[in-house]
Amino acid sequence: MYDVAIMKEEQGLIKKYGLKTRREVWKADRVISTIRNIAKTLITADEKEKQSFIERQAKKGFKVETIADVLGLNKEDLLKRRIQSIIVEKKFALTYKQARQLITHKHVRINGKVIDSPAHLTTLEEEANIEVNISIPQEKVISKEEKELLEKMKIKPEVEE
Repeated sequence: MYDVAIMKEEQGLIKKYGLKTRREVWKADRVISTIRNIAKTLITADEKEKQSFIERQAKKGFKVETIADVLGLNKEDLLKRRIQSIIVEKKFALTYKQARQLITHKHVRINGKVIDSPAHLTTLEEEANIEVNISIPQEKVISKEEKELLEKMKIKPEVEE
């Protein structure tokens, strides 16, 4: 019926990473399961294929050096690679919920392309090119507290004209 331990673990991940529903945890679990299954089939493959697979996973941002490392991945490793988590890690947002809001309101760009899905898996290459643009109408007077908050988030407001 219900497994209380699993439900508590999922609830902890939802709170920790600012997810909206359990479905996001399930999707992360499914993706990691798929990666692990591919790694299992590659155990008997030649070294060139193994190395190619490991390099692809490393480009995605996973800290792996061997097939055993890939088999050791868990859903939390994947949740750390979501754009929502990266934005908080880089201090563009103070909380996961704030990061989610910035993303869904289309304030986040990667290489100039608007990203509006908090579940976007960010590669190491993309991570270096993340931009957060918040435009504030010119007639809006920004209070001292708001300026401090924007500075804390490392965001320079753009004024709309």
